[in-house]
Formats: sequence, C-alpha cells, structure tokens
Amino acid sequence: MDEKETIICEKCNVEMVILEADFSYLKRSFRHPVYRCPSCGQVYIPEELAKGRMQEVETLLEDK
Repeated sequence: MDEKETIICEKCNVEMVILEADFSYLKRSFRHPVYRCPSCGQVYIPEELAKGRMQEVETLLEDK
C-alpha cells in the first residue's frame, strides 16, 4: 500500500492515518502500524498485510 494513498473511514467520513495498533493472533500479541481512524479508532488492514503478518506469526510459533 502506498503511504500517499488516502483511506476514508466509512463510519466517520474522515481520513485515516497510520498509527500503531495492537493485534492478537493464536494467543500472541503484537503491535503494527496500520491505517486507523483518528476519530473512532477503526482499523483498515490491507489483505497483503493480513496474509503476510499472519504467516510470519505462524512460522514463529512452529519454530518453538
């Protein structure tokens, strides 16, 4: 995703900005910068990020 791309929150109709967010997957937590609405906090996660990050977490868990 291009950082110059404008993403608009459908709920608040304001521009989303890149902020860190907490995520939890398979009982593990991690933080990652993603587009978030500065008003309501809704998060936008592009498909390529979701697939890539989840695969990385699964790989780390398999190594343990």
